[in-house]
Amino acid sequence: MDTGLSQEKLREILDRVMRNVTEKESGILLHQEKDPPRGDLYTVYIVFDKGFRHSVSMCAEENMFKRIARHMMQEERVEPQDVEDCAKEYCNVLCGHIAAELYRATKVASRFGLPVFGRGNCQPQNHRKQFEISYSSDRNEWIQLIHHTYVPE
Repeated sequence: MDTGLSQEKLREILDRVMRNVTEKESGILLHQEKDPPRGDLYTVYIVFDKGFRHSVSMCAEENMFKRIARHMMQEERVEPQDVEDCAKEYCNVLCGHIAAELYRATKVASRFGLPVFGRGNCQPQNHRKQFEISYSSDRNEWIQLIHHTYVPE
């Protein structure tokens, strides 16, 4: 990703966007965390395929994605499909804000595809983890934002 944006600046942008969007979309306050996850993990990711060649994923404990779904749907009871759909929408909103912030910083327009949701800690093909930022919520739920760079075959 040759855009004149340092890894440190990119990390700063992603951290700020992650915290702001998470609070706005779900009412969840995040703080950086070093401890490992404590429950079943799920991942949602999006690949940026124009402008920036990278991907962003969020790997979280099931309870975190359930809490996001409950808030987004304004329902206490959520089904597994609701959790997946809300995680995808949350990721879509997050990546829209990331694309806007990256454009402000670099004047490089970027586009991204559809979100992918899966069980465990998964990542898109042809992408390598560049860095990760782990968080804990105000209720001790774990989520990790991961930035991947594109690796041609």
